[in-house]
Amino acid sequence: MSSAATRPAGPDDLWSVDEHLDDILATVRPLEPIELQLLDAQGCVLVENVTVPVSLPPFDNSSMDGYAVRVADVAGASEEFPAALEVVGDVAAGAADPVRVGPGQAARIMTGAPLPPGAEAVVPVEWTDGGLGEGPASGMRARSLAPEGAEGQVHVYRPAEARAHVRAEGSDVRAGELALEAGTVLGAPQIALLAAIGRGTVRVHPRPRVVVLSTGSELVQPGEELAPGQIHDSNSFALTAAARDAGAIAYRVGAVADDAETLRTTIEDQLIRADLLVTTGGVSVGAYDVVKEALSSVSDEDEPGGGVEFRRLAMQPGKPQGFGTIGPDHTPLLALPGNPVSSYVSFELFVRPAIRALMGLTELHRPRARAVLKADAALRSPRGRRQFLRGRYADGEVTPVGGAGSHLIAALAKADALIVVPEDTESVEPGGEVEVVLLG
Repeated sequence: MSSAATRPAGPDDLWSVDEHLDDILATVRPLEPIELQLLDAQGCVLVENVTVPVSLPPFDNSSMDGYAVRVADVAGASEEFPAALEVVGDVAAGAADPVRVGPGQAARIMTGAPLPPGAEAVVPVEWTDGGLGEGPASGMRARSLAPEGAEGQVHVYRPAEARAHVRAEGSDVRAGELALEAGTVLGAPQIALLAAIGRGTVRVHPRPRVVVLSTGSELVQPGEELAPGQIHDSNSFALTAAARDAGAIAYRVGAVADDAETLRTTIEDQLIRADLLVTTGGVSVGAYDVVKEALSSVSDEDEPGGGVEFRRLAMQPGKPQGFGTIGPDHTPLLALPGNPVSSYVSFELFVRPAIRALMGLTELHRPRARAVLKADAALRSPRGRRQFLRGRYADGEVTPVGGAGSHLIAALAKADALIVVPEDTESVEPGGEVEVVLLG
């Protein structure tokens, strides 16, 4: 069983929200690190410090299209008295052996090209006549005045200070410096840096594979016609999307009918591709709640620490919950209630932190804030239960959306926060302060 299974759990025992979450996080561990190609590592957490092997840029290079010059040769240059310099060649980006610039000389240079030996600065092409002796060039016209490879003379109409328009070697990062710390989440800028310093692969905690399945013979795939007594399966779509939003690679399994053997077989089949299993529905005390029955035969109860425990939590919505590990690899499984709002709230409180723990993240939870309740009437909450109500948060205020019913999906779609009413609070008056979980 899971780590908190030694806690007394009689039929009337209630777990607190915090006790249930602590048990989950005490069981879930970050996935073993693997080496991935850069793009495959997007969204993953780095497990090693990465140092810079070669400075960026690796050489002095031009930040402009123009002419590489010596400072003394263009000192005092003006429109009336331009500096006339001999063009000794071109320096293109990627040039391995650029020409040398001597006294009275200049080299045409492209953006990103290495600063040639002897040159001390770059004058933009707009400060010159482009090599045609026709006055200052500008814009695209300047870039097309002199054909590539042509030599001759260029007139420079403005002086340049030393290192003007030159990107210095190591001005971004220097060899030996720390590029990225272990624990960094790899987004596009971090992947760009890794590529720039020559790293083709990186060692990370992989994104967890999360399998989501819903249970219920009444569930029908969206897009199909409803027969009497049927509803469309929304939970599996909501939870799969939420798992992806949390950073997981999520797989949705079609709704499974209320048959313990079918559910058991489905779960066993999914274990091969799951780092975490999430079920929704079938965890209360109804006659057709088959998740308990199915999991009793698929749990790794023969292995130390295995099995799934079903609990009642002191919360609303989401009182019935299940948690444990199953299968030979002790795969964590969270069994959530079937009502849509209960399922989603349970995901945010318990599954999202578990996913982020598997990823090796330290920030596991949604941000929270204090807000002033903006409502027409007081919020009522059952004593001894931590209640989570939907709301919209803005500018330090939160407005309830919809009622407390755990089936109100339309209200959930309009909410961007959960209003938290503590266990010892039975009423919150308008204008009172509440804690909110920010979902957006």
